[in-house]
Amino acid sequence: MNIVCFGAHPDDAEVFAGGSILKWVRAGHRVLVVSLTNGDVGHHEEAGGALARRRRAESEAAAALGGYRVLLLDNHDGELAPTLALRKDIVRIIRREEADLVLTHRPWDYHPDHRYGAMAVQDAAYMVMVPHFCPDTPAVRHNPVFCYMMDQFTKPLPFSADVAVNVSDVMQDKYRLLDAMPSQFYEWLPWIERQPVPIPESAPDRLRWLQETWDPYFARACAAGEQAMVRRYGAAANGITHVELFEVCEYGSHPNTDALLEYFPL
Repeated sequence: MNIVCFGAHPDDAEVFAGGSILKWVRAGHRVLVVSLTNGDVGHHEEAGGALARRRRAESEAAAALGGYRVLLLDNHDGELAPTLALRKDIVRIIRREEADLVLTHRPWDYHPDHRYGAMAVQDAAYMVMVPHFCPDTPAVRHNPVFCYMMDQFTKPLPFSADVAVNVSDVMQDKYRLLDAMPSQFYEWLPWIERQPVPIPESAPDRLRWLQETWDPYFARACAAGEQAMVRRYGAAANGITHVELFEVCEYGSHPNTDALLEYFPL
């Protein structure tokens, strides 16, 4: 399969779908992670072109570890809007990749880039099939399945898990993807979230700190996705410690339940 994951920033796909991405790659599928912005204000000390270049390098380092490809669009962090130009960029990417499955944020989120990036991907969901829209890139003949990545927001609508993916066995490798992005996970996010514990200096200790800090956040997905986990894994769901959840978008293809599960790794 061809999977395209649109995140607003260079680390979003790894946070919300990194385990599934690793499993898709290891099963022989092709994954492209797209950042709709260059991440050039996602730091408390650095900004601009230097930060954008640093975040590109970090994103590429994570992709090299995970075996997937990355593409960063040169839109300013914090300024993303669901423009016609962005819609066309997204349509062309989906068409070029001949995507079977497209992932993105939900349009209800704390970050404006997440919300408006999601809107732009939704706006592309039908247009990818229209031949005379962006005629320079041939239209797809079959609309991909579009899915939202998991989140914890409840208004105006809570996330509703349609598919659960057990990522317990790849969490160590998922943390290594995040570890490859120090500007975010050891600098910016601890600062903006006012984490009082100092970041360890040695690489093994930092990775251990990362896991201990983020594990409670990731573990909450098991409670939120309990029904989806049981539907898919039955009694084995009780042994799952980490899960990634996905909700089918109303736009795009809608395979039946059995066919939908074939898109997602066990």
